[in-house]
Amino acid sequence: MVFRVRVDAPGSSALEILAWQRNRAPYAGAWALPSGPLRPDETLGECVARHLAVRVDLGEIAHLEQLETRSDPDRDPAQRTVATAYLGLVPTTSDPVLPSNAQWWQVDDLPDMAFDHASLVGSAHQRLRAKLSYTNLGFALAPEAFTLSTLSDVYAAVLGDRPATTNLQRVLTRRGQLERAGTTAAGTGKGGRPAHLYRFSERVATVTDSFAVLRPRD
Repeated sequence: MVFRVRVDAPGSSALEILAWQRNRAPYAGAWALPSGPLRPDETLGECVARHLAVRVDLGEIAHLEQLETRSDPDRDPAQRTVATAYLGLVPTTSDPVLPSNAQWWQVDDLPDMAFDHASLVGSAHQRLRAKLSYTNLGFALAPEAFTLSTLSDVYAAVLGDRPATTNLQRVLTRRGQLERAGTTAAGTGKGGRPAHLYRFSERVATVTDSFAVLRPRD
């Protein structure tokens, strides 16, 4: 499954999941996560990349990790299916052209979903929310360079509440995750100083504080 954060305006953001509408039974008309069978000659990672590439051009996947395996005998009414789910993240700037049967859905407003896919989205959201506390995984959802306000919007979409921007900056700077990009954001024409742009010091998932719990507010 693939997550992104949509930022509509400063202070307004939402976590979204990419889904496809099924056109065949079982669950015809319901929405489903991208999935498909594993070939004998490929790894799980190769299988994930192939099925995503068939459906949409998602060349901007910034992070991909295995989430869990589901083996409930009744999860697929048509046949016994064991599924290994992956969690993928793309930055806010990702806006691929989607086929007519695909759509980004807000995680807190999902449509009717096939199989156990709604439950999988919930598990992935819990994993992502937790990992923002003790890793630098925000790099995979944020643009390459961003204002602190935009970064706060990204964290708010995942956490469900907006963290204080100064607190977020302090915590991430102390952990060595943030650095200035050396430029400023484009002016808004409303006066005032243009905001500094920042970037993550590493763009590979790293544990930064094994015991941290990043709370939305002090």
